[in-house]
Amino acid sequence: MIKIILATSNPHKLEEINAINKNKNIVFYVIKEDFNPVENGKTFEENALIKAREAAKITGEYCLADDSGLCIDALEGAPGLFSARYAPTPAERINRVIKELNAVPYEYRTAHFNCSMVLVDKNGEILHKETGKIFGYIDDSPKGQNGFGYDPIFIVPEYEKTMAELSEEKKNEISHRANALNPMLKWIEENL
Repeated sequence: MIKIILATSNPHKLEEINAINKNKNIVFYVIKEDFNPVENGKTFEENALIKAREAAKITGEYCLADDSGLCIDALEGAPGLFSARYAPTPAERINRVIKELNAVPYEYRTAHFNCSMVLVDKNGEILHKETGKIFGYIDDSPKGQNGFGYDPIFIVPEYEKTMAELSEEKKNEISHRANALNPMLKWIEENL
């Protein structure tokens, strides 16, 4: 069994990653210590590396970190790196996006979720990197009960539903996190 620390304090991320990871010979654990590194990178990948290296420094284990965000074309990529800090609460973040897109027609509400993952060894050296994306549109009101973050307003065109309206199983097949994690898991199984 391969043990890897997931560099996050977000319980939703651990649940989602474990759901995608099922039936693999890899076990993910979260950091037990207070974990809140300063994410001052200029890209999702840089922020993921900051988190992974901080976790490796604390635990002395293999560490996997991701940095994810919603990038909306009509908002010049915002909220982007600031997705988790775009407003104080998840509901306020969604409301801010809806308000900022108020006058934007649906066909110009294109967006994508980005997930950059970095795996480091116990010394913080990069072992492997992956990036996953999913493309869609931003709805004008939240819909659905599943998922978290911006899922209730992100429409997946092939299903004509928001991420929050999809089942957890379906989301875990198509999400940006799944698109980064699946090749990462394959690399881990073949190389660690």
